Amino acid sequence: MGASRLVTADPRGRVTVGQADRQYLVHEEPDGTVVLEPAVVMSELERRFLENAALQASIEYARAHPEQRVGRRPRP
Repeated sequence: MGASRLVTADPRGRVTVGQADRQYLVHEEPDGTVVLEPAVVMSELERRFLENAALQASIEYARAHPEQRVGRRPRP
């Protein structure tokens, strides 16, 4: 399988299939078949958050238990 690359559908939605401005990873199979995979580009920060299960669990716990929040004094 060849390397994938990111393409964006044109305003008329032309990348064989897709909606306008939709992005796809495209790669070509050994038999010549072109495969389009819907893609979403995210920041490095988002990727790191999604890979950090402990942080996600901590946030969910904090949201489920607002009574345990510690208030902060306003900055002068």
